[in-house]
Amino acid sequence: MDLHVPSSSSVRVSSAAHPSSVQIKWRYASPIIFVHLIALLAFLPWFFSWTGIVVAALGTYLFGALGMAIGYHRLVTHRGFSCPRWLECFFVILGACCGEESPTVWAAWHRKHHQVADKEGDPHTPIQSFLWGHIGWLVIKSNATEQGPLIERYTPELVQDPFYAWLDIGDNWIKVALLSWVAYFVLGFAIESFAGGTTIDSIQFGLSLFVWGVAVRMVIVWHVTWSVNSVTHLWGYRNYDTPDGSRNNVVIGLLAMGEGWHNNHHAYPRSARHGHSWREPDIAWLTIRALMVLGLVRDVALPMRKRPRN
Repeated sequence: MDLHVPSSSSVRVSSAAHPSSVQIKWRYASPIIFVHLIALLAFLPWFFSWTGIVVAALGTYLFGALGMAIGYHRLVTHRGFSCPRWLECFFVILGACCGEESPTVWAAWHRKHHQVADKEGDPHTPIQSFLWGHIGWLVIKSNATEQGPLIERYTPELVQDPFYAWLDIGDNWIKVALLSWVAYFVLGFAIESFAGGTTIDSIQFGLSLFVWGVAVRMVIVWHVTWSVNSVTHLWGYRNYDTPDGSRNNVVIGLLAMGEGWHNNHHAYPRSARHGHSWREPDIAWLTIRALMVLGLVRDVALPMRKRPRN
């Protein structure tokens, strides 16, 4: 089991990717700070409800697994399978509600990451700094994350697709996410009101669903997703001799519902299955398998070679 950070002889990262003077990208920094502050309200008893905790847990799967792992990542970015158009749009809308950029930009970043993983131009390699790979690349301006050139080179087909183009126009993907925020509060308020609660009780329950179902859930999904960029390029074991620092990390593999088997993913980027053995649980893959049984998923890409023996 290899737990070491790749040496400089195997990984080359240029400081040219980072600006000489720090420039904060407030487009990302502001909402990240705001949502984290809202999530802290979960520690106040007034915002607590058991329903909120359940909603947060279910939302982590709904938005994190279906939206990000399956929708944004395995479907849109790598085209690891195909499905009906309505189901693709459903997955993508769930992914947009995670607040991790539009699918066009997210896919462009990720495709570039695979092309130059842990080398010059990688948008979020953690080799020079864990914090850079985890969150710094999002909130500090760098040449490697400029959207215009990346979209033109890496996701031109998405720009030409009416659905994905609509999400980008006027940042409609943000409006979709904000509508989901409102829906949580309205639903909670309505449920408590119909149950005979007072106005204050209804507001309290609505806010509890908002704090837990939106803010807490988003913070969890964010850090789990970011950990795939940071943690799984520094710590873990390797099944395949890939030319980057990708690792399979057990903790992130479980928390990210299969996304943390990152060395497997870098070995076979298009594969819809990231866990290559029974010891590497992959909830996202099991969901895809269930959809295959239902006839909703087809043309599934899998590892070409025999899976490693663990």
